[in-house]
Amino acid sequence: MLCCRRCSSVRGDPMPIADYFSSDYPNARERFCAAAKGAGAHLKRYLLPQRLGPQGESLSIDVARIGPEGTRDALVVLSGTHGVECFAGAGCQVGFLTDRLYEALPSTACALLVHAVNPHGFAWLRRVNEDNVDLNRNFVDFSKPPSSAAYEPLHDWLVPADWDGDARAHADAALQRFIAQHGMPAFQQALTAGQYTRPEGLFYGGIAPTWSAQTLAQLLREQLPDAVRRVAVLDLHTGLGPTAYGEPILVPCARGDLARARAWFGCEVRSLVAEESMHVTGEKSVSAELEGTLARGFQAALPEREITFIGLEFGTRPVSDVLTALRADHWVHARAPDDAVRGARAQRLMREAFYCETPAWQAAVYGRTADFVFRTCRTLAQSN
Repeated sequence: MLCCRRCSSVRGDPMPIADYFSSDYPNARERFCAAAKGAGAHLKRYLLPQRLGPQGESLSIDVARIGPEGTRDALVVLSGTHGVECFAGAGCQVGFLTDRLYEALPSTACALLVHAVNPHGFAWLRRVNEDNVDLNRNFVDFSKPPSSAAYEPLHDWLVPADWDGDARAHADAALQRFIAQHGMPAFQQALTAGQYTRPEGLFYGGIAPTWSAQTLAQLLREQLPDAVRRVAVLDLHTGLGPTAYGEPILVPCARGDLARARAWFGCEVRSLVAEESMHVTGEKSVSAELEGTLARGFQAALPEREITFIGLEFGTRPVSDVLTALRADHWVHARAPDDAVRGARAQRLMREAFYCETPAWQAAVYGRTADFVFRTCRTLAQSN
C-alpha cells in the first residue's frame, strides 16, 4: 500500500484515499470516468433504458479496459453488484486507476473495471435493481428455478403489514422464535440463499435475466480479448463480517477452484459452498450458500475459460442493523411506495448499513482491495 501511495506522489500531489470515494452515484461515475481517462483506459458506457436517477440523471454501467490487446489473462474488478454497496467498490476502482495499480499486471494481462453493475440500485440507495431483483441471485435456469420453500415461512414476518405497529412487533417476535428454534445459520440460509416466488420480498432472484445480467454478458464478450484463457474476478461487497476486514469468498465455478484460490491468496479464502469450505479450511464463510450468482454468468459468457471468482466482503454494521435496513427498504417499496418520509428514512438506513463513511474504514477497504490486486498480478506474472 505504501508503495502505490509513493508512486502517486512522484507524479504529483497524492490524493487522500478518502477522495477516491463519492457521496452519490453521479459523483462516483464522474470520478470513475475521469480516473479512467487519466490512466489512458478505453471507456464504454452501457445505458440503462427508460430509467433515471433521483436527480434526473441517466444511469449506466461504465467499463474501463486497460492493457494490451491479445492478452491471455484478465483481471476483472466489479463494483455495485448490489447497488448501494457501490460506494465502497467504486472508490476502490478510482484508487486502482489513480494509483496505477494496473502497472503491476504482467504484459500478458489486461484489467477490466466494471463500475456500477446495478446502477439503479446505487442511485436510489437500494441493494436490488429496478425490478426488485438481487443480481447475485439472477443467474439461474428460469425454466426450473430453485425452490423457495425455505424462504416462504419467513416472508410475511420480513415484510409485515405495518412497520411501526403491532404487526411489526409480532413479526419481529416470530423471527426471533425461528432463530431460537433453528439457529442463526439455518435462518441466514433460508433468508439469503435466493427466492423466486415473492417479487416484493428480500433476496428475490427474478423471473428472467435482468438488464444488468444481459449487459454483463454482452460487455464481457465485447471487452475481453478472445485470446484470454484465465480470468481473475474481484467482486467488491459490503454488509457482512468483521468491520472493514474483507473476507475473501470463493464462488466456485469448477472442481479445484478452492485449491487454486488458496494458492493465489492464502488460507484466508473460504468457499461459498459450506461443505467444501469446512472440509478444506475447517471454517464456513460469512455468507450462506447462494443460488444464481454472478460467477454463473461469467461461466456462461466465457465458456472454456479458467475463472477464479473471489467476492471480497467488507463488514459495516451489526447484522441485525443490516437486516433492519433491508426490511425497511423492502417494506416501503411493497407497502408504502408514496410515503416520502418513510422512504427517506429507509434510504438513510440502507446507506448506513452498507457504507461506513469514515476515512479509516475507506482506507482499510481500499488497502485490502489493493492487496488482492497485487496478489493477483503477482500470480499471473509467475505462472506465465
